Amino acid sequence: MTPRNVDDTFAALARERGPALTGYAYLLTGDLAAAEDLVQDALLKVFVRTRTGFRPDVAEAYVRRTVLTLYVDGYRRRRHLGALRHLLARDAAHEGPDTSAPDRLDLRAALATLAPQERACVVLRFYEDLTVPEIAERMGLAPGTVKRYLSNAVRRLEAVLGPLPSRRPDAERLPDLLTVDTDDTTRSGS
Repeated sequence: MTPRNVDDTFAALARERGPALTGYAYLLTGDLAAAEDLVQDALLKVFVRTRTGFRPDVAEAYVRRTVLTLYVDGYRRRRHLGALRHLLARDAAHEGPDTSAPDRLDLRAALATLAPQERACVVLRFYEDLTVPEIAERMGLAPGTVKRYLSNAVRRLEAVLGPLPSRRPDAERLPDLLTVDTDDTTRSGS
């Protein structure tokens, strides 16, 4: 693959799928700036090494996987540093992102109650529409662990959002709520 093809693939992916990638990262982070940074870091990480036959549709899968990996790794790093933070400085108050849609505010609050692994499983299941085995493979977990994370997450989401329909909550309530508003336009995952 020539450098020109890599540049073309990078440009096409950023132009055509950038907003969807940012929306995906936003669901994980709950913060637009952090989501944009995460996508930018993932793009750089994926495109540092050239690969033969690296088309935008193939590259997107690598970038999505890298976004998830960077998010989980960042959480682990922050958790480790959090245990030492009291030695360095006091925590400042954190404010949540601004929003105008009550459902999105509710979803943000609900997602914020989840542990990072649970949140990642929820995003992959309900936003990416992956099966439990696909989530397990992508996250490097056993399917039973993914089921436990999803079960715990649904219980916590219901505590904030109210009862989810008992049959296939992924097909009824969550997709309507998982509309990501990253700027003045609204995008939804499918």
